[in-house]
Amino acid sequence: MFSQRSPRNARDAFGAYGSQEGPAYNKGPSRENAMANTSVVSMVATLSLILTTNLVGAEQFGTAEEARAMLDRAIAALKSDETTALRAISDTKNKQFHDRDLHVSCFNMSDGKFTAFPSPGMIGLDVRSFKLGDDPIGQRAFDAIQNAPEGTVATMDYNFPKSGKPALKQSLETRIGDQGCGVAYYKETVQDPSTTGSISKTKDLAKGAK
Repeated sequence: MFSQRSPRNARDAFGAYGSQEGPAYNKGPSRENAMANTSVVSMVATLSLILTTNLVGAEQFGTAEEARAMLDRAIAALKSDETTALRAISDTKNKQFHDRDLHVSCFNMSDGKFTAFPSPGMIGLDVRSFKLGDDPIGQRAFDAIQNAPEGTVATMDYNFPKSGKPALKQSLETRIGDQGCGVAYYKETVQDPSTTGSISKTKDLAKGAK
């Protein structure tokens, strides 16, 4: 999910994610050490999620309907008890929020910092500081729901390899109070790997995915 080139590059944080350097990189004994430590975290997250994605068969990838259902479960859980929900969302053994290549990620709308993620090393990092190649995917993910009314779902397309081949993913994102959460699924295989995709539209939460 995350690029190995720098701590500000990410492959699939939602997934999805940004371009600004967040406060998380200004902590620690030195800027260089902090960035180096974050880079190691990013490498581990990259290898873990890419291997997980590539090991499952084509028929085992989650669908748009399953991604939407997972997001709806996260919404309901966060509205019921935010603290418990964020802990459950980060628990990779919880199949309500982790199923094959599908998983939920959340971040604070106030500062962009991850509050729930499959890799604990990502918690506290600013989603806006990640890129996918030259695509400021983190910033786009943050902007997609920053001013969206609660109760809408934004969709954002981006490229991410599927079994070693170029493919298009779509992230379903929504805001629940101060939490921004999303689930990404593979939309289709693409012929042009240079296309990064873009935020496409928003949907009323009650209508569901189509």
